[in-house]
Amino acid sequence: MAICEHCGKKTTFGQNRSHSMRATKRTFKPNLQQVTVYEDGKMVKKTLCTRCIRTLTKATK
Repeated sequence: MAICEHCGKKTTFGQNRSHSMRATKRTFKPNLQQVTVYEDGKMVKKTLCTRCIRTLTKATK
């Protein structure tokens, strides 16, 4: 579900560290946005991470 359709970035797992260095599990979710992209001559809705959106915007200018 939470996967970028361009680069494949998805949820990763790690640990929260308190001041006493006690570890608790946490997730790092990518910042995904629903975007309309021009692809193969037509507009297509895609779920992309913000990094890919920036890169695609940069390439079209």
